[in-house]
Amino acid sequence: MAEFTTILDGLEVMMQLGIHPHEVAPQRVVVSVEMTVVYPGPLGEDAIGEVLDYDFVRAGILAMVAERPFALQETLCEAIAALCLADERVRRVEIETMKTDVYPDAAIGCRIVRERRIDREQ
Repeated sequence: MAEFTTILDGLEVMMQLGIHPHEVAPQRVVVSVEMTVVYPGPLGEDAIGEVLDYDFVRAGILAMVAERPFALQETLCEAIAALCLADERVRRVEIETMKTDVYPDAAIGCRIVRERRIDREQ
């Protein structure tokens, strides 16, 4: 078994995220994703078909934030985690979102970690 960490860091999106009236307009949100990905063994080839293609995560996040507004960063993080865990090779995912323009002196964010349950009899 081979384990890798795949990282998508600092993806900036413009989206509706928040509960306050001034958050109805799209705002800048920075998304970072760290996935623990497990493969059956060491990589045999230097080919994208051998590994998780992180393009699906980026494209999925972009589509998700374009399709609907989110009230809570926690809900956004859960949706991104579900997207990542849809690939069965992903065993653990850490998601962080940061609303960077809410306050003039600080960013505000959320971080979650989700893990796939592993059947101990395998």
